[in-house]
Amino acid sequence: MIGSLLLINQLVSYLSVTVYFIKPSYEQINQLIARQINLLFIDGVTISREHLTMVDALNAKVRHDEMKIYNQQDAIKAGLDSATYYGFLSEQMSQYLGGEAEVRFSQGTQLQVWIRPPQAPTLWIKVPLTGLNENDLSPLTLYLLVIGALSVAGGWIFARRLNRPLKRLQQAAVTVSKGEFPKPLPLSGSSEIVEVTHAFNQMSHSMKQLEQDRALLMAGISHDLRTPLTRIRLASEMMVDEDKYLQEGIINDIEDMDDIIKQFIAYVRHDQESVREPNQINRLIQEISQQEVNRDGEIELDLQDYPLVPFQSIAIKRVLSNLVENGFRYGGGWIKISSKHKPKYVSFIVEDNGPGINEAKIDELFQPFTQGDSARGSVGSGLGLAIVKRIIDRHHGKIELSNRPEGGLKAQVWLPIDNS
Repeated sequence: MIGSLLLINQLVSYLSVTVYFIKPSYEQINQLIARQINLLFIDGVTISREHLTMVDALNAKVRHDEMKIYNQQDAIKAGLDSATYYGFLSEQMSQYLGGEAEVRFSQGTQLQVWIRPPQAPTLWIKVPLTGLNENDLSPLTLYLLVIGALSVAGGWIFARRLNRPLKRLQQAAVTVSKGEFPKPLPLSGSSEIVEVTHAFNQMSHSMKQLEQDRALLMAGISHDLRTPLTRIRLASEMMVDEDKYLQEGIINDIEDMDDIIKQFIAYVRHDQESVREPNQINRLIQEISQQEVNRDGEIELDLQDYPLVPFQSIAIKRVLSNLVENGFRYGGGWIKISSKHKPKYVSFIVEDNGPGINEAKIDELFQPFTQGDSARGSVGSGLGLAIVKRIIDRHHGKIELSNRPEGGLKAQVWLPIDNS
């Protein structure tokens, strides 16, 4: 809008200068030329088609550097056809000379005016305008260019200063959406932007406080639950051999509850490891496969070479562990982990041979405390995929879940090579 207004202002300025400065100057030049032509024909001699020899006589009456008379053919050879017709100057010249006249302008090494006078309709008079050249950069043109450049630069600076707080606010909003809370933004800009920034600072502070309270609450509950679980485990160890089956059931339940508590803690701590170092996904995949070697089932690896990727090794390892754990928990004992490489991304895929999931509920699985359909059971807290999604989002990556055509679930994770 500012640019459009500046452009309209420049056009209006140009038209105003043209109408009130340039046009009167040309009209004044036109009037002076008309006086010279009237003086040329003051003796009343009329030149007709039969008196073309009068061209030499008329040329003899004027100075060669002031004007020159041509017949039609010689005028065309001298550049008449390249001259531009001006209607308003022709009408004015007709009034000054008392008959129908025609005025044209041509641009060569200098500006030249062609006039066909009513006293001699078959002749053309060429008047050179020395010291006046349309190709020269006149002070007026330079003035308009400077004013236009300054206006555009001023508008650009104004718009930039106006948009800078909005850009800062947009970046801060993206940061908050990733679970991070920046320092309060400076209150600068227009009054409306200051109010919006102040409201955003308050919202960010409230969200940070709410997140801290929630983390403290969940961590406290998780910590407090471990004490009675430890006592129950100790009590189960003291049970008699006749209750061995009961003891094993209690221990298994305690281990499940302990895993759920670990997931609570992992979910609320936001992966506090902040250092991202270049690393190999293949190395983490091999570590996970070695850790799970004693599990009932088979892990198949299909790894491709690719460049180092900066990521938080502990966090990405937790992603792999959760996906592999889900594969063993809900699959049929077979897991395949593969890695791929594209120009800007690397990916790893975890597949199982279980019953799969309802594709209509895939997006819901990434919500906390949400589990898949009954076909894949209902074991766990429903935080595993929520933790995975949060970690991947913090790495500016993406995760996709889909059912395999052969049966089972396929989880593919994409990580950008440059996720700074």
